[in-house]
Amino acid sequence: MKIPTSSILLIILSLLSCTGNQNEWIDMFNGKDLAGWKASESPASFRVEEGALVCSGNRGHLYYNETKPFKNFELVAEIKTLPLANSGIYFHTAFQETDFPALGYEVQVNNTHIGADNYRETKKTGSLYAVRNVHYQMVKDGEWFTMRVKVVENHVEVFVNDHKVVDYIQPDNPWRSEEHKGRLLGSGTFALQAHDEKSTVYYKSIKVKRLPDGEKLPLAVDEEWETAIARLMDTGFPLVDYHVHLKGGLTLEEVKANSLKLGINYGLAPNCGLKFPVTDDASLAAYMDTVKGQPIFRGMQAEGREWITLFSPDAIAKFDYVFTDAMTFTDYKGRRNRIWIKDEVWIDDKQQFMDDLVAKIEAIFSQEPVDIYVNPTVLPDALMPEHEQLWTKERMARVIKVLADNNIALEINARYKTPGIEMIKMAKEAGIKFTFGTNNTGRELGRLEYCLRMIEECGLTPDDIFIPEPHEKKPVLVKGLPKKITG
Repeated sequence: MKIPTSSILLIILSLLSCTGNQNEWIDMFNGKDLAGWKASESPASFRVEEGALVCSGNRGHLYYNETKPFKNFELVAEIKTLPLANSGIYFHTAFQETDFPALGYEVQVNNTHIGADNYRETKKTGSLYAVRNVHYQMVKDGEWFTMRVKVVENHVEVFVNDHKVVDYIQPDNPWRSEEHKGRLLGSGTFALQAHDEKSTVYYKSIKVKRLPDGEKLPLAVDEEWETAIARLMDTGFPLVDYHVHLKGGLTLEEVKANSLKLGINYGLAPNCGLKFPVTDDASLAAYMDTVKGQPIFRGMQAEGREWITLFSPDAIAKFDYVFTDAMTFTDYKGRRNRIWIKDEVWIDDKQQFMDDLVAKIEAIFSQEPVDIYVNPTVLPDALMPEHEQLWTKERMARVIKVLADNNIALEINARYKTPGIEMIKMAKEAGIKFTFGTNNTGRELGRLEYCLRMIEECGLTPDDIFIPEPHEKKPVLVKGLPKKITG
């Protein structure tokens, strides 16, 4: 049967009306006033200045006043923060008169926020707040950047300046604490946050488009891992592997993909020292160019004791953090030991070797301007079977004292499974901060299994975990570089 042309046109028009404006961008902010928005709690915290929507003042939320809820969507906003600012974009939420929105998710906007009691908010710009936390700072205060949020069914993606920082797939029955039981995908509106009177954030060119229904994605990880991560993220626990090397074929793209899949943040560290890939300020600058703007922490592994003579303080301070170990040292007979190489270790007497090692640890960490002691308590292969006996409580106490005296963090190393429970508990009691590290030799990074076990067995909390210092507090700028290591 032949269908009349007029009927075909009617069918096409009907289909177009059903799809609505799914492929069209909607300007949520007109650049002139707050038309289309409704403020809660503190209306005076929201205003328009020079074409930008300003969130500044007492806590409050500005809700997008749209009657048709948003389910699948893509939102793009241009944002600028001032120092100490804290804000966020909520989605799948609903208007409420007071308090933080109970429904939906928040995408965090925070680069340098410091709260009450000098608390530094560790969940940085781009975080899917307390679900997939981003701990590295992607953008600077005072500079406009672009945030993009895309949601399709159970899949949330967040981009900062086109770098994907969150790729979250919500399980069918996700773990949520009682306090955050409404932190789920569904549908709803959007809200912008004014956090406190010290916080000022500018938004402009806020646009959204509705997306069609899609298919739910399967989990990229097992449910046991997803639940473990959900519990850690809910408490704000900074889950960062600061000790990753691009070795054994591992690429930066693989590191980023692993981070998005597992929810672990990573710090990449080149080996910097004599006869290593980075040997001076020029090669250091060249390395920095390769990781500029990437969604990772930038670490420096200071190799040997000569490193302090090879780099300038300003060059070193470009790294987010610096770590070193005591695996390279000169013993009492003047022999250079590299204890991970069998043929470069001299053990005339076990106790003498241990005394030399502990003394060297004290010398290194009392003088070198570093943030973290990594590969802690590792011994040559010949001595590792006697690790617990050789690392006496007295020796551990000496190491803990020098770390505490010099504000240096202690790595919990997933590869070597060091230090042990006793030393971790002693260090916690002394107020030392902890980091997690893999120190990989190949492409496999694992899941920080030993580190996660130590969190449970040693009762570690988010307050026990190291976060890199702001630039002006970098150890190399505060302490300076010694001319040589004595002792």
